[in-house]
Amino acid sequence: MNYVVKELYIYPIKSLAGIPVQCAKAEEMGFENDRRWMLIDEENQFITQREYSKLSQFYPKIKEDKIEISFQDSIHDFFIGESLNEPIFSKVWDDESKVVEVNKATSKWFSKRLGFSCKLVKILNKGDRKHNSSRLNQTLNVSLADGYPYLLIGSESLDSLNEKLEEKITIQRFRPNIVISTKIPHEEDLFTTFQIGNVKFQNAKPCGRCVMVNNNPMTGIMLKEPLKTLSTYRTSNNNVLFGANIFCLNEGTIAVGDSLSF
Repeated sequence: MNYVVKELYIYPIKSLAGIPVQCAKAEEMGFENDRRWMLIDEENQFITQREYSKLSQFYPKIKEDKIEISFQDSIHDFFIGESLNEPIFSKVWDDESKVVEVNKATSKWFSKRLGFSCKLVKILNKGDRKHNSSRLNQTLNVSLADGYPYLLIGSESLDSLNEKLEEKITIQRFRPNIVISTKIPHEEDLFTTFQIGNVKFQNAKPCGRCVMVNNNPMTGIMLKEPLKTLSTYRTSNNNVLFGANIFCLNEGTIAVGDSLSF
């Protein structure tokens, strides 16, 4: 079987819409500019689609040295490199995360559109958030993603699920970083180490899924599928599994069309 990269995605701001790309620079913390930013509330708690499904309706674009966000009829941008100096100590789940606010105007723009006070913050340095993996028995430097730097999904995993659903869904529901062509559903769970281009990756574990996959990214409306159907055949230890959490062992660039080697 020849496994080929079909799609690549980055998600600059945690829980906002993603950006399809043709190539991406793989770094220890995840793809360059992937989930280096997130929104936090007044208690410095991170904000996601789990509570605010309309976050999926904020669409980022990377334009040279800026990130532009569009929401309904409003557009706002900020420089990728800009931030304030004062450190903020937040968490992503159980991981302490040192971040900084981007700027006051950007926080105000998001606060107005979400209807409550929030800040857009950025993680600056490798090591500002560490994730302890009990499964791997090691500590990883990660971005602001839920746990691991990358999510890999095989095409047949989605095709198999869609055969069971009344209303078909797209891969965007699962927010992958790397989508590959496969022939067997969920065979990506069984990968150990593999290489794409000049980048070596290691499988950490199957990815446990939450209610976020029920949010239709086209509408921002939360329903009951596909989690309801997935739970009938992809449950293990009370986790519904879909896709594989992976991390890279060296830096480099990968592209759509690249083959996997083992």
